[in-house]
Amino acid sequence: MSIPDTVLAELLRSWLPDQRWFAGKGGEIGPIRLVRRTELSADVSGARVEHILLEVATTAGEHWYQIFLGWRADLPQRLQHVTIATVEGVTAYDALHDPDVTAHLIRGIAAGDDWGDLRLRPEPDADIDTSAHGRVISGEQSNTSVVFGDSSILKVFRRIEPGENPDLQVHRGLHTVGSTSVAAPLGAIGADIDGVPSTLGFLAEFFANSADGWAMATASVRDLLNEGDLRADEVGGDFAAEAERLGETVAHVHADLAKAFGQEVITGEQLSELLSTMSAEALSTAARIPSLAGHAEAIAEVFTVAAHSPTGLQVQRIHGDLHLGQTLRTLYGWAIIDFEGEPAKPLAARVGRQPLAKDIAGMLRSLDYAGHHRLAAGAGEPQQVYRAAEWTQRNRQAFLRGYQAVAADSSPLSAELLRAFELDKAVYEVAYEHDNRPGWEPIPLHAVTALINAGGK
Repeated sequence: MSIPDTVLAELLRSWLPDQRWFAGKGGEIGPIRLVRRTELSADVSGARVEHILLEVATTAGEHWYQIFLGWRADLPQRLQHVTIATVEGVTAYDALHDPDVTAHLIRGIAAGDDWGDLRLRPEPDADIDTSAHGRVISGEQSNTSVVFGDSSILKVFRRIEPGENPDLQVHRGLHTVGSTSVAAPLGAIGADIDGVPSTLGFLAEFFANSADGWAMATASVRDLLNEGDLRADEVGGDFAAEAERLGETVAHVHADLAKAFGQEVITGEQLSELLSTMSAEALSTAARIPSLAGHAEAIAEVFTVAAHSPTGLQVQRIHGDLHLGQTLRTLYGWAIIDFEGEPAKPLAARVGRQPLAKDIAGMLRSLDYAGHHRLAAGAGEPQQVYRAAEWTQRNRQAFLRGYQAVAADSSPLSAELLRAFELDKAVYEVAYEHDNRPGWEPIPLHAVTALINAGGK
């Protein structure tokens, strides 16, 4: 049975808006063009599987997506939740949730197979366990990841841009220079898109028995707030030592990124242009968000002051979207994950060189959120508010102490520049919370007022 492209496009039109990784939520979906349909196999344990590359036009713009589409006459109960539609007695479903299909994928990567236009390739030194059972992990917004036992994880990029994905590129570069703070790359799935070799999926080492940095930090805050009168350094779940180690790890990764991809020094004029752009974006946001409107002049002043930072600023490849959720505490120390950069930005912007302050500010903002998230919407007694602020300050200082101990004089931190990047992030967060979680808006708004009135916390 072969479903015509026009019929399949209409089935996907109904299904796409409910997917977490679809960028056009809330907007009207226009034309859907099936760019390419590649048959993976005529029979994968009773399923016929296609790789679909499609272009979708919405009010938010045109984007490319990929779907591993399975067809089964008898869909097992365990796959009912990923049903797309049933046509003439055959059910279409999201096949990345099918362990039989993902087993076929990892075997193909290990073998270096070609499936039509798809190229599945192992890394030169990869040791891939093809016997491990695959399971989809939950919680991701823009990708779908399949974990194979305790050995590897396959990240499938749902929204595609022509070119090599930064996550694969950075992992390869860091592996080449011997970084011990990232996962080893094991393989990739690629194809030509618009004539450009492009990344569709990335297989990497999986850190089994690891803890998410956000979960560890927020558990520490919970323990502190539940203890009443104890200070942050008196609670058994104190996070400061881990925050300091995390700062050291980020500094090591920054040094390894410089080795792998190089660095350069920008002029004072280039720095002023960068900060002018950031200021314009922040002021545009402030004009739209009522709680920021009265701070516009003070916001602009922070960027003006930062523009007078010492010239000779070093820029290089960075993480680009660093926060506690992009970190794992493994059995051997901290690891940094997900080097895609800010997913809403175009590929060219995500692979460009940027000041190290952007990553550092991102982590400082994440620690601030961790410290105050339980007190969103004004909840909490005065003592809890005080302790939350104490935890935040203690862990921000610990992170900076760890970072500077490793970076030393090689990557000096300008307080004015760091303040500007943190303000840039906080202004964005106010707008996000205003639009999506109004009860959380006071968290970044407090940061904005602290940064503009007192030069930061």
